[in-house]
Amino acid sequence: MLSDDQWARLRAYGIKQTTEAGDVLFKVGEPAGDMILVESGGIEIFRPGTSDVQEAVVARYGAREFSGELNLLTGQSTYLSARVTAPGAVYRVGTRPFRRLMDEDPDLSDVVLRALLARREDLRANAAADSMVIVGHDLSAGTMALRTYAARQRQPHTWVEANSPSGATLAGAVGAGADDFPLVITPAAVLRQATPSDLADHLGLSYRPTAGTTLDLVVIGAGPAGLAAAVYGASEGLQTLVLDSVASGGQAAASSRIENYLGFTSGISGADLTGRAVVQAQKFGARIASPCQVAELDATGDRLRVVLADGTEISSRAAVIATGASYRSLPLTRWTDFEGAGIYYAATELEARACGPHPVAVVGGANSAGQASLYLAGRGAEVALIVRGGDLGAGMSSYLADRITAHPAITVRTSTEVTGLHGGDRLEAITVSGNGQDVPVETELECRGLFCFIGASPATDWLEGVAMDDHGFILTDVSVQDAALSGPWAELGRRPLPFETSLPRVFATGDVRAGSMKRVAAAVGEGASAIRSVHMSLTTMPT
Repeated sequence: MLSDDQWARLRAYGIKQTTEAGDVLFKVGEPAGDMILVESGGIEIFRPGTSDVQEAVVARYGAREFSGELNLLTGQSTYLSARVTAPGAVYRVGTRPFRRLMDEDPDLSDVVLRALLARREDLRANAAADSMVIVGHDLSAGTMALRTYAARQRQPHTWVEANSPSGATLAGAVGAGADDFPLVITPAAVLRQATPSDLADHLGLSYRPTAGTTLDLVVIGAGPAGLAAAVYGASEGLQTLVLDSVASGGQAAASSRIENYLGFTSGISGADLTGRAVVQAQKFGARIASPCQVAELDATGDRLRVVLADGTEISSRAAVIATGASYRSLPLTRWTDFEGAGIYYAATELEARACGPHPVAVVGGANSAGQASLYLAGRGAEVALIVRGGDLGAGMSSYLADRITAHPAITVRTSTEVTGLHGGDRLEAITVSGNGQDVPVETELECRGLFCFIGASPATDWLEGVAMDDHGFILTDVSVQDAALSGPWAELGRRPLPFETSLPRVFATGDVRAGSMKRVAAAVGEGASAIRSVHMSLTTMPT
């Protein structure tokens, strides 16, 4: 509820409109819906009906109430409609006035933001409000990628297995054949053989270029380091764009529980932590687009040129590379066959539900493997933790190692490796081999889910002209040798600033940077700290 003063301040951002019962205020599929302030009368938010699904009213608002949820902040296309139920008057707050509200009135923006967050969570929990249905096969890597993207973006949706009666009915209603899965069905469209990119385009979450625009900062990668850079860059007045090739959150979003992050005494899931960071960055005006694959970074001109895989070019004054690292896999026959059908690189509710109550295995000896083991065991699975080294505590925090050792549902197998994969359409068993005394030389284990946490390689294959170490991690500041500082550096009359690479105004933070700690807290600190150097570098370049 808003006070008289808050309502007056909020109303000042809108344009008044007289309404009659039945007036439609916005429809599904519009590029960006307005925030509606009800002065008098009433409105309702509804999911339009189709030939197979009845219309559903999601929310009703009366005098001194306002509509809207997180799509107002993200710029997402509308996926519900609004109409007037009783004559009166409303105020429409468009995209730009809403942005001004977020920037100019902290007290009021906090009240509004809390409402938008709560409403998004309500929509996700309310099946009647879901205006998007994903239909596909459980054992499909493409389907898992689509579901993961929707979950990471916190999109309200319903998942239906294609082989179920409901799945068959939905597929028949839209004339979908066996080759059309995965499907995404919305009131506005049916996406066949849908990919995360297709869904992002449909929702309005992919990057939309504006001709002639030069941004202050492009952040490449939306993990903890990239999101921290976005929060601090946008909050300090930099026009900021964040691009990620998969979805916001990075590898941290795959962590089921982070217990040693400062301030969260009871721990927090990686998805929740990075999800909050996304909203925080957007609150300050950062634009986040995914999946957007960056193919090239050209720093030869006065302005940086960021080129996407589809050829789109983005001009920017500075860039922060926070691409992190890509998951490593094991060199085993049929590995790719089982990805998404028993082999996973994250342990969240999605993957745990796919494995059900069956035995699973976790490969790795670092904290991420330990957190995954505890999470899966907590969901009722029998877990085999497979560690190549001889000591569980060598690469894992002691509090995790102690909990794992004491957990009755977790069997730790040190000095052991996975050497074989078995199954039909999905993973059913693995072969493990060890040279210690924990297991015989070779053993076959029932396994419906193999969770791989064996480290990662720096995601720098797309980069050229940037100094790196022998392993492909990006060198920054004092680590950059004088021999790598040619061209514009002499004109600038300085060495690289903290987190600056061998290219002026190009910075690297987080796991992709040589010498980084490979911890969430460290990545956040680097992303935030790099913005100070960004500001310093921009003061020495032409405007």
